[in-house]
Amino acid sequence: MANKLQNETSPYLKQHAHNPVDWMPWGAEALAKAKKENKLILVSIGYSACHWCHVMERESFENEAIAQTMNKFFVPIKIDREERPDIDQIYMIAVQLMTNAGGWPLNCICLPDGRPIYGGTYFRPQDWQNVLLQIAKMWEETPEVALDYAQRLTAGIHKAEQLPILPIPEQYSLLDIKSVVLPWKEQFDFKDGGYQRSPKFPLPNNWLFLLRYAVLAKDDTVLEHVHFTLEKIANGGIYDQIGGGFARYSVDEQWHVPHFEKMLYDNGQLISLYSEAYQQKPTPLYKRVVEETVTWAEREMLAPNGGFYSALDADSEGVEGKFYTFDYSEFDILGEDADLFRSYFNIVKNGNWVEENTNIPLVNIADQIFITEAGFTPEEWEHYLKEIKNKLLSYRANRIRPGLDNKQLTTWNALLLKGLADAYRVFDEDRYLSLALGIGYFIRDNCMENDVLLHQPADHNRKISGFLDDYAFTIEAYIALYEATFDEHWLLESKALADMAISFFYDKDNKTFYYTGSDAEQLIARKSEIMDNVIPASTSTLVRQLYKLGLLFDNENYTAVADQVFANVFPHIKSYGSAYSNWAIQLLEHHFGTNEIALTGEPALTWRKELDNSYIPNKIILGGIKSTLPLLKNRQGVEPKAYLCRNKTCSLPQSSIAHIIELINNNRENNPTN
Repeated sequence: MANKLQNETSPYLKQHAHNPVDWMPWGAEALAKAKKENKLILVSIGYSACHWCHVMERESFENEAIAQTMNKFFVPIKIDREERPDIDQIYMIAVQLMTNAGGWPLNCICLPDGRPIYGGTYFRPQDWQNVLLQIAKMWEETPEVALDYAQRLTAGIHKAEQLPILPIPEQYSLLDIKSVVLPWKEQFDFKDGGYQRSPKFPLPNNWLFLLRYAVLAKDDTVLEHVHFTLEKIANGGIYDQIGGGFARYSVDEQWHVPHFEKMLYDNGQLISLYSEAYQQKPTPLYKRVVEETVTWAEREMLAPNGGFYSALDADSEGVEGKFYTFDYSEFDILGEDADLFRSYFNIVKNGNWVEENTNIPLVNIADQIFITEAGFTPEEWEHYLKEIKNKLLSYRANRIRPGLDNKQLTTWNALLLKGLADAYRVFDEDRYLSLALGIGYFIRDNCMENDVLLHQPADHNRKISGFLDDYAFTIEAYIALYEATFDEHWLLESKALADMAISFFYDKDNKTFYYTGSDAEQLIARKSEIMDNVIPASTSTLVRQLYKLGLLFDNENYTAVADQVFANVFPHIKSYGSAYSNWAIQLLEHHFGTNEIALTGEPALTWRKELDNSYIPNKIILGGIKSTLPLLKNRQGVEPKAYLCRNKTCSLPQSSIAHIIELINNNRENNPTN
């Protein structure tokens, strides 16, 4: 018998539709049932590509005895964290306060009114059964204990990431920036790249900040480590060497063994990062990674409506990574090339993934050394390698594929749009722009209703209003589209969304942005999202876009809001730079300034392409023949001119991009701290 998840559209919820647990989706019916029957709520949160979510389902949620306990004493509610990140956010904070840890599956036991009293992540079957029985007994015999704890825990949830209003500093110094970076450097892993820890996540926004900092502050140690890390990640097993695209993280320190799920949000950001890294240091490896990752996304994640799906599962045929790994003998399909590419991809008879006796393709030697020893020029090798990868990809395509999560999330599509726009600007590949525009039209046509943003396209079950990250990342993506094309339609759309975001999410009294809108469903707390994670925080992203829009539209209100929110967060950045990396990028802009580059006349786009051959991390570009933008409206005409503006002062018109770059370089030389 199917439970009440059978009519859901989320692949994760549908996976649990035939569990013996009487799961219900989050909603009025489930919450009313808990209150009416005075039963504790069991909130279980996960996502379709989550390996340990599958394990707990097999071990506990398909166990008849455990299911009977859950059904008898609780109202079990299943939530897809990617559909309802607002609910996940609250119960994740609760579990972190209770256990000092978090993750998925996330299991939280709550009072009938939704306030949490107990929680954790993965539980072994016997442990889970014991927890359920003990909590049920406590609720029956001493409910006052649960009520008291719920009150104190909920107060802690309200206080988490709640910041006081602070005065806005007159300026932000280089010392402020270095005080963030100095303790950060101590975490660097100079042997394997990244940080001295495992598991290892790519954390693209961390390396984006460190790349920009290293160039602007002329810190060669950090710059070398950024590129060392990016090369290690791109050569490791965390990167799909055969089909392109990155897994979510590696379980070891060497980027060797991944958790094999591929998430759209990681790959969108990594396309941006590797494109920008190539712009700073043109490296064939970076270009190949971008091309292969875009090709993977187009091949395996693109929907007919121009948007992209969310994720690929880690498991296939119930085995983690089975789709992506190779036995030694399978490389025989390459014929006389087999031994060469066994060596290149580190394929060995007993398996380089020793625990599973199989091989994860990876490259752990310098490409150039291998190419030279094999007798190839770099160009010959790139062509040869592509040919071999296509053969292995065709062979692998005959396997049973991992499950696809076909949700289309506004935030994640916006992240990929930004990545594609960045890649287009660096590599001038029209296909990248075409895919980016497709996402732009997808969001406009499928993820908006009455000019208001949705979290995902509405379906027959529900319509989920956009959260702050949906607005922030869509604004960022549309600005990126404008800078790539000079089509002001996208810039005006981003401005309209920014106005809505301030209206729906900004609290003028507390000077903060909430994650949920003022008209959203009321949960036990309304939270702000301040700390950057694998995805930058919605607040840091929106603040950075408000600064850009403030410059582009000469709008002091945007700048004033951004200034105050940034000032409130600023003292926390140096406490843990990795968790405030997007804020730290804005700190760079505050100190080093923003180069506003206005390009006018018919060759504006050609000049933009020429400008993007140089690495200028702290810039915004605007251009065209006709415009209402303040920096352009009095500088119109077909005659080509370029202007460099900083701090509300513009240069005389320049006749070439070379002159603009010379002005920027002169400014750096004349202001060494800038």
